[in-house]
Amino acid sequence: MSQIRFSKDHEWISVEDGVGTVGITQYAQNQLGDIVFVEVPEVGKEIKAGGEIAVVESVKAASEVYAPVSGTITEGNAALTVTPETVNTDPQGAGWFFKIKIADAAALNDLMDQAAYDAYVAELDA
Repeated sequence: MSQIRFSKDHEWISVEDGVGTVGITQYAQNQLGDIVFVEVPEVGKEIKAGGEIAVVESVKAASEVYAPVSGTITEGNAALTVTPETVNTDPQGAGWFFKIKIADAAALNDLMDQAAYDAYVAELDA
């Protein structure tokens, strides 16, 4: 069973067998509006937690996507380069950005679970 964790930068990561699938949250895509461009990272790229790893552009703004954990990119979601609007319609499903082989699974403990993330977002909207 995979576990889902969230960063304060509004990325989610779903982990299965040491590999994390990463995207932006429903809240993030709502803030951005209509997504018009996505740049996903190259396979093999190594990244530290908190580092800029992808770019998402909407009709409102361009924004960086940050790595929630350190590791090595194993796959980028190439479909997003053709249909970036998938991030709007299914941000926590088919709209994922990249997969990462996690360097240290303990780093997931630094991220929020669903309840903590929901409370964090509620504070932002208060």
